[in-house]
Formats: sequence, C-alpha cells, structure tokens
Amino acid sequence: MSEIDYEKLAEIELQRDEAEDAQSDQEKSFIPPPLVDPELNINHPYYDVARHGIIQLAGDDNSGRKVITFSCCRMPPSHQLNHTRLLEYKKNLKALYVVHPTNFIKILWNIFKPLISHKFGKKVTYLNYLSDLRDHLKYDQLNIPQEVIRHDENLRGKQKGKLPPVMKIPPPRPPLPTQQFGVSLQYIKDKNEGELIPPVLKQTVSYLKIKGLRVEGLFRRSASIQTIKDVQKLYNLGKSVNFDDYDDIHIPAVILKTFLRELPEPLLTFECFDHILGITSVESSLRVTRCKQIVQGLPEHNYVVLKYLICFLHMVSQESIYNRMTGSNLACVFGLNLIWPPKGAASLSALVPLNLFTELLIDFYSNIFNSRTVPGEILP
Repeated sequence: MSEIDYEKLAEIELQRDEAEDAQSDQEKSFIPPPLVDPELNINHPYYDVARHGIIQLAGDDNSGRKVITFSCCRMPPSHQLNHTRLLEYKKNLKALYVVHPTNFIKILWNIFKPLISHKFGKKVTYLNYLSDLRDHLKYDQLNIPQEVIRHDENLRGKQKGKLPPVMKIPPPRPPLPTQQFGVSLQYIKDKNEGELIPPVLKQTVSYLKIKGLRVEGLFRRSASIQTIKDVQKLYNLGKSVNFDDYDDIHIPAVILKTFLRELPEPLLTFECFDHILGITSVESSLRVTRCKQIVQGLPEHNYVVLKYLICFLHMVSQESIYNRMTGSNLACVFGLNLIWPPKGAASLSALVPLNLFTELLIDFYSNIFNSRTVPGEILP
C-alpha cells in the first residue's frame, strides 16, 4: 500500500475513533482518581507527575526486568501538567507493550516504521487485551485502573457480540517432586531429605563464587529468555545443570534471582513488609540494630536461607572494585526479589526503604547475622 493510501486510511480511522469517543463524552471528560501514594511528599522532585498516578512500578516481568506501567487514562490536561516532564522518565527500554491500540495508532506505526530504528521496532508489541499481558509479565502485580478494565471488557464484548463470559481458570497442577521454582522453601526441603538450602540456590552460588565474583555488572545483566526457561525446566525435572555448557556467566545469576522472585512468599516474608518500610524513620545510628531485630524474627528456615544468600552477596560486594557491584548496587537488584507486598506491586516510594534495608543486610552482614545459629546451616 502506498504512503498516500496510508494517509487516507489514517484519516478515516481517526474519524471513526473520534465518533466512538463522542458516544461516551461524559465518560471521557472524567479522569479517574489517581492512585496517590500516601507517603508521597510535596517536595519530591517529581511530585507534579507522581500525584496523578500516571506512572507506577509493577514488579518484574518474566525475565526479571523492572516493569513500569503508564496509564494514559490518568493523563491530565496540559494546563495541569507539563507533558514534556514525562519525557524525563528515560529508562534503558528493553520492551514496550502497548495495550488497546486504536486502528489509527496502528496505521501511524506502519507509516513511520521505516523511519524508526529496527532495534527499537523489535521492542514494540501491540496487545489487544489485558489478558495478553500474562504471556510477558506477572499480570497480578499490575495496578490497572478500573476504567481500563471496563474498557477491556467492552472490547471483548464487541468482539464476540455479547458480554464476555466469566473465565474459568483450571485448577493448578500439583508440583513435581523435583520442583525448584514456584514452590515453597518447605516443599523443597521436604523433597530434598531435609536440606535447608535449596539445590538451585546452592549450585548457582557455588558456581558464581568460583567464576563470577569479579565479573563486571554481575546480576545487572540479562540473559536469553529461552535459555533461562530451559534451565528452569531442567531443575524442575530434577536433571543436572552444567553452567559451563552455556558459556554465559549471567545465566546462573539470572537463575538465582528468578528462583527468589518465584517463591510463593518472599524470603523476608509478607509479615516483615511493613516493618521494613519503617526503616527510613529509624535514626541512622540505630538502623543496623533494627535490621537485626527484624531478621532475628524470621522463621528458622527463612533465616538460614537468607543468611546463606547475604553472605554470598557480601562476598560479591567485597570485589566491587572489579565487578562494580557495591552493596548499594546489589540492593537495587535484590531488594524486590527479597521482599514484596502481599497484594499488588511495591510503590515507587517503597523502593527507598526496601533497597536501604537490603543494602544494610549486605554491608553489615557480620554484625546482623552473628548472634543466631541454626543446626544444619551452611555458608557459601
């Protein structure tokens, strides 16, 4: 199709979109109330953007990359917010998922696609329905505005000529006896003759301790999604994994993070979430003591696994002159892999205390873990 045809078609589709929007002028003039973080301070440098709840942190995708949602329905008029401010949210974009694209947007994309770099073009994926996101990220962690959910239901209803039926979710299949990912620490312990440290954690840490301590950017680099899935499958089937076969030091690093992220309950437990959020309100000189108190209250098994992991991360931080992974940098990577809220995803403001707590665990490992010993525990 020629460029002129595209332009005519774009004009037609724009008129069609405008006609559909005109049918719901009353709804369209309503901007849904923002998901305001109660801890958001008016002095925050991005308060003017954050107060509208346009941008939200939504955990990780299936590859361990941070997910940021942008809710267009929460965009206020330009006199309430300088829209160019949103361009300051620059990230190292790995993937862009556009949900509910209009035909007009799709046509514009086809017109301008030749002018866009091939590398960026591969990052853009159009999804017709919210449910399509489940193939790419953890859908339940998203804070989706109700208006978007209703719009999604309407689209499905129009597609089928009737309201969408209630989706019947099949019961989950029981885990394999050798399952390592997506099952509790207790399950793994029971299936591995009482071993306190899960095999996947022990093997990845052992390998990285020998071959990865001085690798620059350890834990910050990604790896092939398909390879990660293949390695997970091998572990879940109880088969041996030789990381030398993959010739990529970042694969065991990603596997370790994936294991933590897929635990049904975070290693630091849901019960500790609010306590950890309060770390920033504690006087600086007393924060390590407070960290120790929280950690001492963990269930025995969680404590042993956490101690094993943090001991290793402390070792990694000691080689930061080579790997550039200080306690602070490691905390940014592992914070949300160790603790997350019982419902939804952690807010942007929650990242500060969560990462601070993790950084203190790593930097003051010896002080925090020196007074509690559990029979059968091992260290890297």
